[in-house]
Amino acid sequence: MALRNLLLLLVSLPLLFSFTREEQRQYTIHGYAQGTDYTIKYFAADNVVTKAQIDSILGVIDASMSLYKPVSLISRFNASEKGLKLDMHFEKVIRKSFEVNRETRGIFDVTVKPLVQAWGFGVRPAGSFPDSVQIRSLLGCVGMNNLKLQGGMLKKQKPCIQVDLNGIAQGYSVDVVAGFLDQRKLKAYVVEIGGELKIRGPKPDGSAFRIGVEGPADRPDAGPLLKHTIVLNNGAVTTSGNYRKFLQLGNSRISHLIDPKTGYPLQSTMISVTLYAQDAITADGYDNALMAMNVDQALAFVNARKGMEAYLIYHNEKGQVADTMTTGFRQLIADVPAR
Repeated sequence: MALRNLLLLLVSLPLLFSFTREEQRQYTIHGYAQGTDYTIKYFAADNVVTKAQIDSILGVIDASMSLYKPVSLISRFNASEKGLKLDMHFEKVIRKSFEVNRETRGIFDVTVKPLVQAWGFGVRPAGSFPDSVQIRSLLGCVGMNNLKLQGGMLKKQKPCIQVDLNGIAQGYSVDVVAGFLDQRKLKAYVVEIGGELKIRGPKPDGSAFRIGVEGPADRPDAGPLLKHTIVLNNGAVTTSGNYRKFLQLGNSRISHLIDPKTGYPLQSTMISVTLYAQDAITADGYDNALMAMNVDQALAFVNARKGMEAYLIYHNEKGQVADTMTTGFRQLIADVPAR
């Protein structure tokens, strides 16, 4: 009798596991926030996360760090004479910004807002590009050495200091939403906001998530091309590039990435940087900085840091589009198309 019961148990266990797997459905949430689209995909037995919850989370972050909201905390900080007390979100992002600024020796600098605005990439359109006199004047209002975070208070040494967190806040938003999904006990999901994403896996069937990595097309009149497909179970991937967001000046393209040291748009051989890290705020913070480096510098920078991998597209010495990647990034590439 005991043997018979054991056999029945062994037969029923696979059926039980199969039933559990079949319970896991994919749910998808689409929305618009922070000036871009977002998509959340997760696997669960029931609809445990709603669009209203995601919108509420992103709304709170926007109220803290959106330059497009006149009453946001960041807008009030920029208008202040000496600084303001920060909320939890703003403080976490500014702490990370200080770290990235230090690690990149000032290449990443959130005080570039006056320059970003002057070159026409800010909240208000610019009627013309700045001249050298204006740039020299604005550079006096740039530099994270003019900021000090103390006891949750962000102080500015000059009233003209203004911050722009667009180069890092979206990655932070991805992490916050992912953290909410973790709180809901979800084991498999993708959070994507404006192309910045974080993944937790594998899927219920045991397979990994497949993510397409874009790059510029071979022709100026064509859209971005799928360059590679990577397979991930955990981590974050972000991309910074100058082929999507730019202004045209005659025959020249003006990059939206501004060099805080010169005050001018970046003049770099780099076309795009796709960065893998454990969290999206790290990947998002460093991908812009890598755009300011040459290929050898960028590879050396990434290889010197644990848990960071990169895929770089650039113009080689002949002016041709070329690409390269770290060894760890190459190990993420799949031979199957993205879906």
